[in-house]
Amino acid sequence: MHRYFVYMLLCTDGTYYTGVTNDVERRASQHRSAEHPGSYTARRQPVVLVYVQEFQWIQEAIAWEKRLKKWSSKKKKALCSEDWSEIQLLAKCRNATSHELRNSEVEENGELPSG
Repeated sequence: MHRYFVYMLLCTDGTYYTGVTNDVERRASQHRSAEHPGSYTARRQPVVLVYVQEFQWIQEAIAWEKRLKKWSSKKKKALCSEDWSEIQLLAKCRNATSHELRNSEVEENGELPSG
């Protein structure tokens, strides 16, 4: 059976790096040691492995990685903490103002606004 992994690293500047590998520990070690000095993560040390998802097929792993790379930092953070309600809320919102408005209405009314 093949094993492929999509992983995310949290960089010291608060950004996320997302990648695909067949060996998470080796790849995370390469990032932490800044093996490639010009790379994104080498300039943002230290980095911490915060998310791993396993796949049997490389095509599925690549598709998930591409999808995650388009996500906002807030949505990635919610995924890492397995906050499914926040992910769902952020999936409906397309900008920070909309998200903040929804959160304030939820706090006031205890429910999501309609429409």
